Amino acid sequence: MDVTRILLVGYNGANNTGAEALLRADIDDVRAVLGDRVHITIPSLNPVNLRRYIREGPELEIVRIPTVFFRAMRRLVRDTDVVVLVEGSAYMDTWTPALLWFFLWATHCAHVEGKPCLAYAVDAGTLSAVNRALVRRVASSTDLIVTRSQAAASRLASWGVTAPTQVTADNAFTFTTDPADDGWVARGWPDAERAPVGLATVDFFRFPVVIRPWGRADDCYRWPYYFSHSRTRRLAGEVLAAGYARTADRIVERHDRPVALIAMEELDDRLSGAILREMRHPERARVFSAREFNASQLTVLLRSLELLVTSRYHAAILSLAGQVPQIAVGHDLRLSSLYDELRLDDFFLRATSPAVFSDLNRCIDLLIADPHQQEDRLRHGYRAHLDRAGRNRGFLRAFLAAHGYEAEPWAA
Repeated sequence: MDVTRILLVGYNGANNTGAEALLRADIDDVRAVLGDRVHITIPSLNPVNLRRYIREGPELEIVRIPTVFFRAMRRLVRDTDVVVLVEGSAYMDTWTPALLWFFLWATHCAHVEGKPCLAYAVDAGTLSAVNRALVRRVASSTDLIVTRSQAAASRLASWGVTAPTQVTADNAFTFTTDPADDGWVARGWPDAERAPVGLATVDFFRFPVVIRPWGRADDCYRWPYYFSHSRTRRLAGEVLAAGYARTADRIVERHDRPVALIAMEELDDRLSGAILREMRHPERARVFSAREFNASQLTVLLRSLELLVTSRYHAAILSLAGQVPQIAVGHDLRLSSLYDELRLDDFFLRATSPAVFSDLNRCIDLLIADPHQQEDRLRHGYRAHLDRAGRNRGFLRAFLAAHGYEAEPWAA
């Protein structure tokens, strides 16, 4: 029996809730299409973290790659049959250009080695002029790009990317939680008493992560990658934490709700902790970190909230099944594109606006007073996105079949 070797290239092992939910959904899709005739390889900078939620076996292998990844990625591509990019933030340099180059290098290696390459439910965002030219040249060699929004497809076309493109939705919409996690929030936080308000925050001022030979130890993500740092950025981050702390205290004092500080990625722990330390009522708040809780648990938490304030794209996505009212404090095109599609533009706030916290408090008051005012938009938006995300598996099946990798007749 022939075994198809699939290389899943993503942002794996970073204790990132969205990346974990995506990877688990993508693995389910691959197994559903190919049955047990598949061997999946997942490269990661941190296999230990990845093994928290992905189980290795004869059909699945986790491989450590170095931070300088070029030779290792070329070897992995040479030893595989099909390359699949599974990271949503594939074509953007918002977080770091190094991540973009990682995905483009995998694409380039696939092209050179003559291996089919699929970008699977990915996004496109802000790019520098140099990186736009790089994406135009390299991404055009992809055999198929499936984007998770029409806005992403339009951006790729505007940059001159000529690869065949289809539009669906984020594959995290198909992510399913573990039944054992149902009700864990009430069991784990009995003092909350009422449904909490969630704050899924990001310190925008630490990004992008840049490449340099040395830097402050406190700013090192993993050598040679360092968070952006300057006195101005540090002070801006402190102002951000203080603003969120005032908002959290206001939620406690004005609305008598507990506050869940949700670190969707381990990197967000620093800001969540700073907010908690700044609060006057820290006893009414709790930090929930992806370092401690898996994607299933944090998704259950997100869907149990009374209200979500988010700067994380996947916090918005994973909460939608619960029709949780939400407000975005956004700094990149992913959340703004999503809110355009959901018709929630009036609840999208620019992170750099001088009035962001006064506007945020106003929106919180509106949604707590009338939590049903977004209900129809959230319900219709969720159903539409879930239906579109359901098409991803069909595109995967057709792509593999077009390159000679047929599914078993009995495969789900």
